[in-house]
Amino acid sequence: MSSRDLILGRLRAALGEPRPAPVDVPRKYRPAGSAAADLDLLAHRLTDYRATVHRCAFADVARVVDEVLGGRQVVVPAGLPRHWLPEGIDVLPDDDLPMERVAAVDGVVTAAAVAVAETGTIVLDGGPDQGRRTITLLPDVHVCVLRSDQVVATVPDALGRVDPHRPLTWISGPSATSDIELNRVEGVHGPRHLHVVITA
Repeated sequence: MSSRDLILGRLRAALGEPRPAPVDVPRKYRPAGSAAADLDLLAHRLTDYRATVHRCAFADVARVVDEVLGGRQVVVPAGLPRHWLPEGIDVLPDDDLPMERVAAVDGVVTAAAVAVAETGTIVLDGGPDQGRRTITLLPDVHVCVLRSDQVVATVPDALGRVDPHRPLTWISGPSATSDIELNRVEGVHGPRHLHVVITA
């Protein structure tokens, strides 16, 4: 018998039979705010984390991607909408590319699953328009396109929208860490530059 089984056995014995019915816990953590306020808060948080936020119409996504990554080679997931990519950009579709090849490109363009306004966090779930975790961690620049209807107020709201069985990556700004003397170093665990394109 493992220690886990022993502890769980003791808990079951202490609770007795029949087991108590699950308690219905209210999940209304905070009153719902406005969608516009959530978008403004998300943009503020991301900017505070040193990400660059671009707000544009859905039809202008390719123009913004061109401003950020024009003339560079980018890797994109298989399901990314092609109209998000400008003409003339050097696109490398991810077809299970080796890590060395992904690390050599200049940037990556992905979509997102959901974003949390309160924490300034973007969640990727490895969907067809987001791709493997590898392609979002190795290139130096990550451009993430986010629809305004994907922005929620709180983490519990976001958890209600994602599948916990998928490979979730939670991003709050560009990759950064600090040493013991609080010297900030960017790009250690992921892209040094994060551009978030929020579309209406």
